[in-house]
Amino acid sequence: QMQLVESGGGLVQPGGSLRLSCAASGFSLSFHAIAWFRQAPGKEREGISCISSSGASTSSADSVKGRFTASRDNAKNTVYLQMSSLKPEDTAVYYCAAEPYGRPCTLESASYNYWGQGSQVTVSS
Repeated sequence: QMQLVESGGGLVQPGGSLRLSCAASGFSLSFHAIAWFRQAPGKEREGISCISSSGASTSSADSVKGRFTASRDNAKNTVYLQMSSLKPEDTAVYYCAAEPYGRPCTLESASYNYWGQGSQVTVSS
């Protein structure tokens, strides 16, 4: 069974950092672009960062550019989202997703078939 499992969320103070992990089971992430999305209460899901299958290319939304960085370790079948300078408006459930056809990474959710269950990130003092 193909699964993505996020971990690493939690409560952090403004200005702090967190690293989310997205671990795959049942398939290899090596052939897939991976994206990170988030959804805050009452808001639409937002694509925030993606990384190509090789890790050579990344893309970030303006809302997180310079603060969030996606990386991957294909040997560990895991993708990461390093988040720094966190703000209260970053509070959301964060999801990772895998693109199924080996296409370049994109922040469009329609391109992704496999989704994790989500990890809550709360930024508050």
